[in-house]
Amino acid sequence: MSTDLYYDLLTEPAFPVRWVDSVPADRRPEAVGLRELFVRAHEISALAVSLPPALSALYRVLYALTTRITAVDTADDWHEARFDVRDAGRFDPDGIDRYFTEFAERFRLYDPVYPFLQDPRLKDQCDKTAGLNKLVTTRPSGSNHAWFEHAADARPVAVASAQALEHLLVWRYYGPSGRCSARTVGPVKEANCVAGPLRTALSYHPVGATLFETLLAGLPEPDRTRRYQRAADPCPWERNEPTDPLTLKGVVTGPMSKLVGHSQHALLLVPDRAGTQTRDAYITWAYRERIPRDDDFLIWQISQAGNRYARYADARRGLWRDLDALLLSDPPGVESRRPPVISTAAELFDETFRIQALGIEQEGQAKDTQVVSATTAPVLHLMQERDLDTARLVGQLRLAGERYGQRLERAAKQAWAQFTNSKVHDCSWSAAAAARYWPEAEREFWKRLEEGRFEGAAGAFRASAEQIYDYVTEAAAGTARGARAREFARIELYGGRPKKTTGAKRPAQGVDR
Repeated sequence: MSTDLYYDLLTEPAFPVRWVDSVPADRRPEAVGLRELFVRAHEISALAVSLPPALSALYRVLYALTTRITAVDTADDWHEARFDVRDAGRFDPDGIDRYFTEFAERFRLYDPVYPFLQDPRLKDQCDKTAGLNKLVTTRPSGSNHAWFEHAADARPVAVASAQALEHLLVWRYYGPSGRCSARTVGPVKEANCVAGPLRTALSYHPVGATLFETLLAGLPEPDRTRRYQRAADPCPWERNEPTDPLTLKGVVTGPMSKLVGHSQHALLLVPDRAGTQTRDAYITWAYRERIPRDDDFLIWQISQAGNRYARYADARRGLWRDLDALLLSDPPGVESRRPPVISTAAELFDETFRIQALGIEQEGQAKDTQVVSATTAPVLHLMQERDLDTARLVGQLRLAGERYGQRLERAAKQAWAQFTNSKVHDCSWSAAAAARYWPEAEREFWKRLEEGRFEGAAGAFRASAEQIYDYVTEAAAGTARGARAREFARIELYGGRPKKTTGAKRPAQGVDR
């Protein structure tokens, strides 16, 4: 195959972008190659990738490239080096040329020796391809239900190379556990894999006015106690030899390999004859062992059993409910750790920065429910390092909104159970109440935050819960049974009935109960 058919990501317009308003109309291509993306990052307002998990994955690849191009990973003081890059206002063209010249052959999507983020050994180690519909995460494959589009395995429609790259990235970070194509490595032949490193998780990214600011703010801070060498912590495209699938030794050796080299899935795209489309793909396991899950862009929570887990992506959950966990190191009501990258972004840029949340609501195996994408208003100036009092008030505001949402759910479920004389885990009343309460609570939250008005918030959330409770249970109020059930459960809006205590002494007369 001619090198012209390898689809070189350095020059091919594989990355859709939006431009800042000051860029003339005749200098605004809809998509650019990697080289132009970095050269003109200060003129690009944002990436225009439509699939949220692909954008989340692409951010991580671009963070790694930003680190290499700016050479902040080799500086004596990582923080000062970032300030120097920020003050320059753009990425150094010489640094861009130097890095991309050194690895010029490593960014070809269909290169036979170094296909970008792929394993060329799969064409010999796999019994067969997985099929194009398996690669495209928005298509149904096998006997699965359609999600975004209809497709048939017997008549797969080839996808543009740029689109195939997006789905390649989704698989590397969000791929499911379970069955996959059989792969034989030495004496081992297996046809199953574990879930990708970001599967089920919601990823949080600081977003600036330009892509230059966004990428610089998103750089994860290396461990200050260790000195990393580039050769000892390579990105996948920098390796001369692929890693051993039967061991994790040498897979994750530092911040860059942790960022882009810890995929549990191995893929190899099969191009058409023109090299402009992908017509098939190999998809299988990358390593037999599970790589320890660690990431600087996730909110980490602690379960009651003391286990750490990443906060789940939930399409029904507004981003405002995560805000205090991003602003505070110890938010009220839950034991969690905010994404470390948020802290380092705040020290570099001002209050104009927003936070973008990306992911897929999904299960550990094949089921994907909905993509998740949301962006806050500018909030970095509210972080505890800058305004601790306000950050705590934000936490209390969020907690009040959560409290009455949970009480409304309990009240609706209990009223339904009393009315129908049944035990239910969910019901139409609680679903209808949630559909009304959470959007209304979100509007109340952002309005009060914008106005800096925190007093009386609990009363406002309570009033909203009361009105919604009356509305969703109104149909039952016309019967004696329904009216009793409705009023019996209403107390849940105010915290429920006090629990009975056994063996407690009766209070003396004259003491308020």
